[in-house]
Amino acid sequence: MNLDNIHNVYFVGIGGIGMSALARYFHAKNKRVAGYDKTQTDITDGLESIGIQVHFNDSVANIPDAFLNYDTTLVVYTPAIPKDNMELVYFKNQPSFSVLKRSQVLGLITENTFCLAVAGTHGKTTTTSILGHLLNECNVPVTAFLGGISENYNSNLILKGTKVSVVEADEFDRSFLTLSPDLACITSMDADHLDIYGDASELIKSFEDFSKRVKENGKLFVKNGLPLNGITYGIEDDSDYSIHNIKIENGVYVFDVKTPKTTLEKLQFNLPGRHNMSNALIALAMAVEYGCPHQQLAKALASYKGVKRRFSYHIKTDNLIFIDDYAHHPEEINAVHQAVREMYPEKHVLAIFQPHLFSRTRDFAEEFAKSLSNFDEVLLLDIYPARELPIEGVNSKWLLDKIENKNKQLINKSEIVPKIKESQAQIILTIGAGDIGEEVKQIKQALSVAS
Repeated sequence: MNLDNIHNVYFVGIGGIGMSALARYFHAKNKRVAGYDKTQTDITDGLESIGIQVHFNDSVANIPDAFLNYDTTLVVYTPAIPKDNMELVYFKNQPSFSVLKRSQVLGLITENTFCLAVAGTHGKTTTTSILGHLLNECNVPVTAFLGGISENYNSNLILKGTKVSVVEADEFDRSFLTLSPDLACITSMDADHLDIYGDASELIKSFEDFSKRVKENGKLFVKNGLPLNGITYGIEDDSDYSIHNIKIENGVYVFDVKTPKTTLEKLQFNLPGRHNMSNALIALAMAVEYGCPHQQLAKALASYKGVKRRFSYHIKTDNLIFIDDYAHHPEEINAVHQAVREMYPEKHVLAIFQPHLFSRTRDFAEEFAKSLSNFDEVLLLDIYPARELPIEGVNSKWLLDKIENKNKQLINKSEIVPKIKESQAQIILTIGAGDIGEEVKQIKQALSVAS
């Protein structure tokens, strides 16, 4: 398909973080863009503010007339959309329409670019965001599609040119197998999405398949310890790219990076947690291999601000810290816990967690319980179902009973603020990939008034 011949792009599920980045991209390319989503959010408000039509009732009658011309329209959908969505069913039943998954469209956009792809069950969004920022600050003509809202750009799209592309290589439903990157990395291969893969060995096989998608003269980077061949990276080890001499100065990491050719000294990075330091390292390694000047990279790394809902500070005073994070897998919760304890070792920590997906809760119940037990207090919300129907016996009460912590409660959203006010905690965390992020504004306002 030649995207130059497409004048209209219609998105079914336009409010998704990846979908909205594509919508912004096509809008910037002077295509007519519109779409449907189930819920109005800050993301859809942002799309409408730049002139993209969005509606929230699933009905063929709501599709603007211009997008019913199959000769000039591309229809893009996300697998998160239910198969019985009326608009998606309509387009799929019209054989003349081009109807593609988001991942297929990313593959088309990036196939004629120098593509840098970030894969892994954790760390994709932050790593992609850092990498896009580094290349942008080094004046590379880059388009970066981000899986979160960058604090530096207040957007999930960096658009400085079209010669180079940066993308998240998403393992969900094997989407990343549509890509053919020049440089790629794999940050982790922990079991996840078992509702799709069935077994962890199938997930690992998909990463092996992805590694073979790297172009013949390309380069694959892998976190040290993963069972794949490539350029290795790690912290305080013998990797090809490794971080050493770590210090924390005024809440900022300062460290050296050993590369295969030299050592970059006294780099600064603002995000807490060793997982974020690891994300910074691989982004830096990929930018070095691309050819960015070391001095510019050091300056760019120090200016990186993070991604919204990735250890995002909303209150930061001497008496109270409020942090919001997207963590939805036990390993991600462990990473948040490590970062909090490293930065605030003597503080009392309250974690408010919303599990995401019945199947993930079922598959990792013991691991979730162990991760959550590390906090001083735990408030547990009901499971956010996303694309799933309930699974008998799998609920938040079942998970709560497994948590080995006496300071634990099952609550609903209306109780969040009162329960926080009852607590003596100095660190408040909201954690989860569902709609718990929608509560942040209210929590911040209530705590600001209280203090």
